Amino acid sequence: MRSTSDQTEPSTERRRGRPRRAPADAEAHRRLMRSGLVHLTETGYSAIAIDEILRHAGVPKGSFYHYFRTKQAFGAALIEAYHGYFVERLDRSLLDPTLGPLDRLRHFTKKAEEGMARHDFRRGCLVGNLGQEMGTLPEAYRARLIAIFEDWQARTTRCLEEARAAGEIAPHHDPAALATYFWIGWEGAVLRAKLERRAEPLRLFADLFFRHLATREARDG
Repeated sequence: MRSTSDQTEPSTERRRGRPRRAPADAEAHRRLMRSGLVHLTETGYSAIAIDEILRHAGVPKGSFYHYFRTKQAFGAALIEAYHGYFVERLDRSLLDPTLGPLDRLRHFTKKAEEGMARHDFRRGCLVGNLGQEMGTLPEAYRARLIAIFEDWQARTTRCLEEARAAGEIAPHHDPAALATYFWIGWEGAVLRAKLERRAEPLRLFADLFFRHLATREARDG
């Protein structure tokens, strides 16, 4: 990152931090990351061979080791990149001011289904995929994967707190517990949708989750 300090006249000093990447260099990095994300969401970490990533990305092996010392470092970078992408998508739904709180969560489930359908349900959730493989993954991944799930749950909790405050769900409901339950069930539905190559598991879970909230509210009202 280049220094942001104001300067009144040009400086001949070398700027601190990493030098700006050349366009071709940046493109190689982008292609490696994109290829890695595709492979991790489709086949998982254990099935990835670096040579396969390089062929798919069209990048020489030297470029890979310029950015990542090991496959583990590459995987860690992919986890962070996916988390950043996913949080942006999640917030786009959960923070939408034009929708009520529960409709925001419904909107997320619909957009997620559309995203899986675009790839014929061949790609799942990278974090969920890695969680399934944890027995063979670097142990360093465990805490980060848990933290990412907890972050998604915290964002969902805030949405459900708004739903409770707006009277969309009954006052006795625990938003944090509901958010945890949602993500446990949703990740299972994503896994099943990928296995069966169809949307029905996603729709079934979402329908039952929201129906459960409505049923409890009506029964307690």
